[in-house]
Amino acid sequence: MNRSPLLPIFLIVAVDVLGLTIMIPLLPFYAEKLGASPFQVGWLIGVYALCQLVSGPLLGRMSDYMGRKPLLIVSQLGTFIGFIVTAFAPSLWILFLARAIDGATAGNLSLAQAYIADVTKPEDRAKSFGIIGIAFGMGFLIGPAISGFLARYDYRDPIFAAAALSATSILTTYMLLPGGRPVPEKAASGDSGPGGRRLSLIEWGAYVEYFKRPLLAARLWEFLAFAFSFALFTAGLPLFAERRLVWHGMPFGPVQLGYIWAFAGFLGLFLQGPALGRLVKRYGERRLNRVGFAGYAGGYLILAFCHSLPVLIVATVVTAIGTLVRPTLTSLITQAAARQEQGVVLGLTQSLTSVAQITAPPIGGYLIERGLLTGWGVLASAVAGLGLVLASRKSAHES
Repeated sequence: MNRSPLLPIFLIVAVDVLGLTIMIPLLPFYAEKLGASPFQVGWLIGVYALCQLVSGPLLGRMSDYMGRKPLLIVSQLGTFIGFIVTAFAPSLWILFLARAIDGATAGNLSLAQAYIADVTKPEDRAKSFGIIGIAFGMGFLIGPAISGFLARYDYRDPIFAAAALSATSILTTYMLLPGGRPVPEKAASGDSGPGGRRLSLIEWGAYVEYFKRPLLAARLWEFLAFAFSFALFTAGLPLFAERRLVWHGMPFGPVQLGYIWAFAGFLGLFLQGPALGRLVKRYGERRLNRVGFAGYAGGYLILAFCHSLPVLIVATVVTAIGTLVRPTLTSLITQAAARQEQGVVLGLTQSLTSVAQITAPPIGGYLIERGLLTGWGVLASAVAGLGLVLASRKSAHES
């Protein structure tokens, strides 16, 4: 490969995340306009994740045979169609259909991760996965701000912006990403190189093997704790803020939430930018992983008792420390598996993310619908705290 794919991968993920983050502060309010309850809002997110859980491993395995690039384009096309259907949804069930379409083709992040694992050495992996963290940071900085600004005029305007970004991502993939074609002999044998082989949903029994390995199993349970608490947080925050906080005498809406998410994105970008490589060299991935979990647990707990904008800002600052978890933990997981198993374990982390996103948002919506706003934040903090305990126990064992 004559040129590194990391720059186009960064651009692809950044544009995709922009589209995603435009929707995060908006979707609950948009769904409520169509008559959704908080519990139904949770299931709206869960349906997306359920479809992703079914199709994600299939897309990943197909990419081992057909190459990452064609499947990335398929995934991005599904996202684009989902945004268009969302923008013109006349009723709640059409909105559910749009999310199902988007979820059924969602594989952008796992395919990008597999691409990175294909072309990087283990010692460079945390820094390389950090580009996904930077893309998320930029996305959370710019996307919610765009959403908040455009939502002042019409709730559909941010969705059209997300669709335009999705179309841009498709063009970026087609024009800039090296082909990444598979080696036919390896694909046929089930070994497609560093990306490895992915398991389909009906082969989930084979995942049990990875949970029997002490080092890898601990990391996977940590990842599930991270994914569940983060899904609970992101899905519930708009509904929580709408019911708990006011701005100039009015409940928080997508405009205010957009700017709060943008502030969080700025902090995350600062932590996951060029400083990440230096932090890893100085403190190590395991220590940063623990610090990240502590940030999530503390930030969610502060949020649980938040009744004012200043406290919300403090909670946001503390929670932003948690952005250290994703790149460090992903790197630790890949290092705990053989190189030919990279695709399987990365696919497994995405499956765990889907499981978390299926279960956590409806639980959060149920709690918020019944007025248990503090309970929602305490639950998110407790799950993140469990991740911290797991990270600390395994880190002590490894030291």
